[in-house]
Amino acid sequence: MVANGGGPPRGSAAAAASLRRRRTAGGGGAAGGASTMLQFYTDEAAGHKISPNTVLIMSIGFIAVVGLLHVFGKFYRGSN
Repeated sequence: MVANGGGPPRGSAAAAASLRRRRTAGGGGAAGGASTMLQFYTDEAAGHKISPNTVLIMSIGFIAVVGLLHVFGKFYRGSN
């Protein structure tokens, strides 16, 4: 059984030409993926709209709270 499905051997000129044909023949394959990815950032996306700055501030705040809990935990455990 051939690992590449009976196509030309990997690394050959025929394999490179086959790959080029597949990439150009598809046409809209990459554009379709990009349009579905962009859907998350448009007004048509479902859910709450939160700006990237809000997400950044909330993430930094969460990290700070976890850090403070670690510090307080060290002090609390050390006093017992």
